Amino acid sequence: MFQQFSPNMLKTFEICPKKFYLRYVKNISMPVNDDIFEFGKNIHALASYYLRKENIDLMEKALSPREAEVWKYLKGIKYFGFEVINTEYNLAVKVGDYFFGGRLDALVKDGENYYILDYKTGAIPKNPKHDFQTIIYLLAVKEFFKTENVIFVYLDLKNRDELKITLTPELEAEYRDKLIRTSAKIASGEFPGNKSDCRCEYSLICY
Repeated sequence: MFQQFSPNMLKTFEICPKKFYLRYVKNISMPVNDDIFEFGKNIHALASYYLRKENIDLMEKALSPREAEVWKYLKGIKYFGFEVINTEYNLAVKVGDYFFGGRLDALVKDGENYYILDYKTGAIPKNPKHDFQTIIYLLAVKEFFKTENVIFVYLDLKNRDELKITLTPELEAEYRDKLIRTSAKIASGEFPGNKSDCRCEYSLICY
């Protein structure tokens, strides 16, 4: 059915299989307010250009006061002083019968350690250690770079904080099992809904 799963696809299925069905199987798109995401997009773009050592003088002058405050904090974090491997980096890993992939905000390296940086202008996932984004990115970097030293860093730009998750053999086993189980459920073709308490953008057409 699918050649590759993204973190958002798996998160959607975990929340509501029917929503997954409408969005990714039937390809029904619902209108969203792009203004909500504009702030995050600007910060992500600025960070990417900066880490690539491109000239961002004009971009910095165009920042709003809120953006400038967040950018000042982000630009000063220690990870921006590490070796830059890549930014806005597409990476995938095969687990079981499927590929799982996504786009890393940035991947940096200090000594033997690889750090996956993820900028959050909103909230960090409620269960970040077992969030599909964490799972896929950690496994993909480990596999592609053939390293045991991989650390996921959620950068909470709202609260000026960070949360680190280190990949261990125990976690890797859990992660691979979760991906295999979830992809098997999707492959079964069963997509029950949660109509009774549905609040999502598909609630009016869910059936």
